[in-house]
Amino acid sequence: MAFYDELVAATEDARNDLLSIPFIRMGSAGQLSLESYTAFLTQAYHHVKHTTPLLMATGSRIPESSEWLREAIGEYIEEEMGHQEWILNDIEACGVDKEAVRHGTPLPATELMVAYAYDTVHRNNPIGFFGMVLVLEGTSVALATHAASNIQQALNLPTEAFSYLNSHGSLDIGHVDFYEKLMNKLDKDGDKQAVIHSARMNYKLYGDIFRSLPIITREG
Repeated sequence: MAFYDELVAATEDARNDLLSIPFIRMGSAGQLSLESYTAFLTQAYHHVKHTTPLLMATGSRIPESSEWLREAIGEYIEEEMGHQEWILNDIEACGVDKEAVRHGTPLPATELMVAYAYDTVHRNNPIGFFGMVLVLEGTSVALATHAASNIQQALNLPTEAFSYLNSHGSLDIGHVDFYEKLMNKLDKDGDKQAVIHSARMNYKLYGDIFRSLPIITREG
């Protein structure tokens, strides 16, 4: 079995737990209020702004024997740079002060997920960071574009309020294919196990962010 397939199988239960969270199911169905949508965007900003620094930190710790992976990280960095600003622009299009969000404090669950990512890179195996990549990009492909369409229709928001969700739904399809090829090139068992462990942890930690968000329906 290719490692990517092994990874998906080893994390299936954790992924299903995430996708069953009420906030995600209701958001995908367009049942949540503007307050809930902007609360989601706010926490997305507070973790997405760390994506480029985390990728840079991961690349700096990749051994020379895995130079091919460092080069791939460079491509990821080019793709991901500045996405946090897209989120702030979406927040502004929803009528919320984006500068207040920029200078605000994340929820504890968001802070913990980010802290775990840095800990994985700096204290454990930096290749484990790709477990977080699986969670964030795989979830985007599964939910983002569908959710954006339903939320926009339900809340009558402009397209400018959905650049983050719309771009990640389509963009990450290509990313997942790229990611699959990278994971299948891993040849050290320790690296593979680090990715599986990190993915399972990140499904839990990312899920905790959604569990912390306010569920406010459009009916109030």
